[in-house]
Amino acid sequence: MGFMIELICPFCSQTFSAEAVQTYCHSCESPILACYDLKSIAQSLTPEMVRKRERGIWRWEELLPLREKQWRISLGEGDTPLLPLPRVGEKLGLINLYLKDEAQNPTACFKARGMAVSLSRHLELGVRHFRLATAGNAGGALAAYAARAGSILKGKNETCHAHIYMPRNAPLANRLEVQLSGADLHLVDGLISDAAHQAGQDAQLYEGTSQSWFDLSTFKEPYRVEGKKTMGLELAEQFDYHLPDVILYPTGGGTGLVGMWKAFDELEQLGWIDGKRPRMISVQASGCAPIVQAFQEGAARTQPWQNAHTLASGLCVPKPFADRLILSILRQSGGAALTADDEQIQLAQQELAQLEGIFAAPEGAATLAALKTMVANQMVSPEEKVVLFNTASGVKYI
Repeated sequence: MGFMIELICPFCSQTFSAEAVQTYCHSCESPILACYDLKSIAQSLTPEMVRKRERGIWRWEELLPLREKQWRISLGEGDTPLLPLPRVGEKLGLINLYLKDEAQNPTACFKARGMAVSLSRHLELGVRHFRLATAGNAGGALAAYAARAGSILKGKNETCHAHIYMPRNAPLANRLEVQLSGADLHLVDGLISDAAHQAGQDAQLYEGTSQSWFDLSTFKEPYRVEGKKTMGLELAEQFDYHLPDVILYPTGGGTGLVGMWKAFDELEQLGWIDGKRPRMISVQASGCAPIVQAFQEGAARTQPWQNAHTLASGLCVPKPFADRLILSILRQSGGAALTADDEQIQLAQQELAQLEGIFAAPEGAATLAALKTMVANQMVSPEEKVVLFNTASGVKYI
């Protein structure tokens, strides 16, 4: 039946029932996070047991929110490779440089993890209509998993409906993914914030009805982050439960960064890792860097970024909803927040492709561009274990 106990606001500690559909803490305007009976999990589960299971995110089922396996939706997401980068590392003077390649997920991006878990749990809770504001990749993932959900719902005479809103200039691959998967696509002039506003307005037409649209947007519900935390669980396993020294993560909404930090905390409570944590480095585009600005100013919250623009569409998030959580993690970890401009991102893309054979998305390439800044400023030492995250395939931007 699962080990999830309840949901909690990390700021005011208000708790919410895990057996009802939940959104976020409206008192704090904060995401809420799932809590598990980690003591019981520690007594019944070992790393060796997890390692022997069928590959994919669901082998971590005790640390995921689903109650019944019959609601599990999967396209084979998770267990992406941790690739050494010897040639790039040599160029930078680093001997332990790696890249976690999320491009090898279904829908060619890390969004598959969060959508698999969130959609599974919400279908289990009875939700059938979903809405989402997205810069692109999350929309493609929701469309794919909503279509896949049909295999679960076929005997119930029900269907899963996805209403997806994205900027009109979102990558063509994302738009085609949504259309071909049969989801309801709405293209909106402006940024992801404008898409969210339009989605909210349209959803009002169905409020209070059986066809009410549940908002699956970043951190507006508690379960996408649970899927994303499997990146941290896998990373720990891939390093034999000795975490790396530095993680560079491309940050738009920040779900993956928050999810990994949560995973590390849970693994420590299980007794699988010690208290050592990586320095978490948030990487943003210079044309949209609200986290970087707030971090440098010592602020607890971000200000909406004006005139946001970058070729890395996943980084074009003017005001992340989980800004307080992200900034808190960066500071707790002794980390930093850095920018890369579009020219630096494109150069890093070329280097990853030419030196390592990895066609990274601009968001992933931004982490290499930021790492160059860290090396130049002596923010990382040659022997430290450093992990870059490539969150999607560059093919999606052609």
